[in-house]
Amino acid sequence: MAIQSERSVEVNGRSYRLPVTPTVVVCVDGCEYDYLEAAVNAGVAPYIGKMRRDGAAFRGDCVIPSFTNPNNLSIVCGVPPSVHGICGNYFWDPQANDGKGAEVMMNDPAYLRAPTLLAAAADAGAGVAVVTAKDKLRRLLGNEMKGICFSAEKADKVTLEENGIGEVLDLVGLPLPDVYSAGLSEFVFAAGVRLAQTRKLDLMYLSTTDYIQHKWAPGTEGANAFYAMMDGYLAQLDALGWVIGLTADHGMNAKHDPQTGEPNVIYLQDLMDEWLGARAARVILPITDPYVVHHGALGSFATIYLPRDANARQVIERLGGMKDIETVLDNKTACERFELPNDRVGDIVVISRKNTALGTRRDEHDLSGLTVPLRSHGGLSEQEVPLLFNRRISEARVAGKRLRNFDVFDLALNHLAAS
Repeated sequence: MAIQSERSVEVNGRSYRLPVTPTVVVCVDGCEYDYLEAAVNAGVAPYIGKMRRDGAAFRGDCVIPSFTNPNNLSIVCGVPPSVHGICGNYFWDPQANDGKGAEVMMNDPAYLRAPTLLAAAADAGAGVAVVTAKDKLRRLLGNEMKGICFSAEKADKVTLEENGIGEVLDLVGLPLPDVYSAGLSEFVFAAGVRLAQTRKLDLMYLSTTDYIQHKWAPGTEGANAFYAMMDGYLAQLDALGWVIGLTADHGMNAKHDPQTGEPNVIYLQDLMDEWLGARAARVILPITDPYVVHHGALGSFATIYLPRDANARQVIERLGGMKDIETVLDNKTACERFELPNDRVGDIVVISRKNTALGTRRDEHDLSGLTVPLRSHGGLSEQEVPLLFNRRISEARVAGKRLRNFDVFDLALNHLAAS
């Protein structure tokens, strides 16, 4: 019989039972369901196969834009970006630069408009830990949280005062990983296992990086090696008695010509300059972050701020007529459909088709770091993600319902089936 606590916390309109059995939620960056299926079928991920067979496995949807920050914050807040406010890795902040506006990273907790389950659980007395691959997420995920919170990227800089733990490299027993490596994600998993072994914890959140997924398609050698590594750490967490919930922030697709390997890109700022005049419109790519080597800041979602005299309907119709554009919407329609905060989205939202990326100006994207053909994300084509558990989930909770990646904590904490 699965035992769940009667103690609960209310967060953003959802109620969560605090766990009696320690529970970990893993966000595997860039992990579409096909990666798991291919690794299991190749025989390199037996524990993931066991989770699919004896636990519960579903296909759900991430939030749009299908980028890292909006989805990780949706997962830990249990709500879409319209509530928590984080709608990209990068956005136009009209209040920045003394009110003149500026393009800024959305990694400051000041931009977060809702509390996290992690902070609420810690306030209620639960032992909580967060390990994220990249430091860009650490302060957002750990906002107002009393517990352990650090990034693999800066594991050599952790302090008891700031991170709730010290000497992480000694604890984990691995060297500081390169930010552009599979080792960054492995450090997250290894740290999670060591924390489970050495600390009294109730709830843990592990968030990886999609460096491998940007380079390797499902079923390829590099991808299967990554999931084999992950499989071993998940099995260790299971052996320690932890409930495991696994999901992803987004999927991943090829965005290049299959014959030449050249990126398929629509450079929107070049188009806007041609149509409306140089620098009259402003194109924002929310995928932009400090780690652009593996994607060149090219994703499948963009937002455009138009000059006041522009005819938005004409621009929408003209963009929508392009063969590699999937969806073009005005601010109101896009924010209603994708549950986004209106004040942090431009006048127009543009989403490209599965195998096409969006850029600003051709000469503003440094693609010299692309050592393999471009794979990226951001659009509707990367929305499907896995929801995988090592325990069975109540059928009544999932029957006929659209599942989202931000349901993962609710399912793991509230809806384990009797066994």
